[in-house]
Amino acid sequence: QVQLVESGGGWVQAGGSLRRYCAAAGRTFSSYDMGWFRQAPGKEREFVAAISWTGGRTDYADSVKVRFTISRDNAKKTVYLQMNSLKHEDSAVYYCAATSLGMVRRPHEYHYWGQGTQVTVSS
Repeated sequence: QVQLVESGGGWVQAGGSLRRYCAAAGRTFSSYDMGWFRQAPGKEREFVAAISWTGGRTDYADSVKVRFTISRDNAKKTVYLQMNSLKHEDSAVYYCAATSLGMVRRPHEYHYWGQGTQVTVSS
């Protein structure tokens, strides 16, 4: 199994940037594709971005393309989400997750989840 611990959330003005971190415990971290999801109050958890286990392929939701970048460092067992040009509608609890099913987008297709951290973007 893989345990995921998130950091890097917080508060930022619209137009600003944040860098999210997700650190994993487990020798098999590099065998998993990784994803980022977010969930705003009253809404379902939605896909944000994913990256293959090698880091060679990425996938982004249309709402965050260009502005967000997902990356990973398997030696450090860490996945990152760089968020630029943040908008108020980006405000949500953000989760990192791991899956062995490939480059998937649905939350139930991910096996392991971080604890979730709040990102708040002021208008």
